[in-house]
Amino acid sequence: MNKWLRKSLFVMVSILTFGLVTPTQLMNTVNAEKLQDRDAFEAAVENSYNKTNRFIEQSEFNREQFLEELINQAEIQSYQKFGTRIKPVIENEFREIILPNIEKALEETASQFPEDYIKNLTITEQPGAGHSEKIFNIKNGETGKDILRFHVRRDNPPKAGYWFNFHYHTYHDDFQSHQELGSIYWNKNTPPKWMS
Repeated sequence: MNKWLRKSLFVMVSILTFGLVTPTQLMNTVNAEKLQDRDAFEAAVENSYNKTNRFIEQSEFNREQFLEELINQAEIQSYQKFGTRIKPVIENEFREIILPNIEKALEETASQFPEDYIKNLTITEQPGAGHSEKIFNIKNGETGKDILRFHVRRDNPPKAGYWFNFHYHTYHDDFQSHQELGSIYWNKNTPPKWMS
C-alpha cells in the first residue's frame, strides 16, 4: 500500500472513531486476520498435497504420462541453462532438432527398465552455469546414481563460427562416450556464458 494512502487511512480511522480505535490497534487486528488466513491457506495446501499423494499412490503408474512430464522438465531446465541472452536465438531450433532427440533418448532408456525403476527417475534441479556443459542429469531417486547426463558443448571449428553441440552420456560405459543429439549454429562472435 502506498505510504500516503496508509497515512490517510490512519488519520481517517482516528477521526471517524474519535480516538477510540487507534491505527495501531487496527493494524494489529488486520495482521492477526492475515496470519489466520495464511495458516488456513497452508493447511489447505498441505491437505491438497496429501490427497494428491494418496491419489498417485492408489492410481496406476502411467509410463507415457511420467515420461512426458520428465520431458517437460528437461525443456524447462534447458531454457534455464540458455538464459535470457542465448534462449531467444536458439529456442526454435532447439525445439525442432534437439528436444525430439532428448525425448527419444529418454524413451529408449526407459524401455530398458521395469516400471518400478522408472517411477524413481528424477531430473536434477540446477543446470551448470558459466562454461559448464551440464544441462541436466536423470538419476535414480532412491540410489542417487545418475543414469543419463545431458550436456551442451561450445565448439569453434576453424573459420566456421561457434556451434552448440548437444549430446548425452549413459551409465552403460561410465559416461565416457558422447551420444549425439545435434548441433545448433550460434554465429562468429563468442556466445555469452550460460544462464546469463
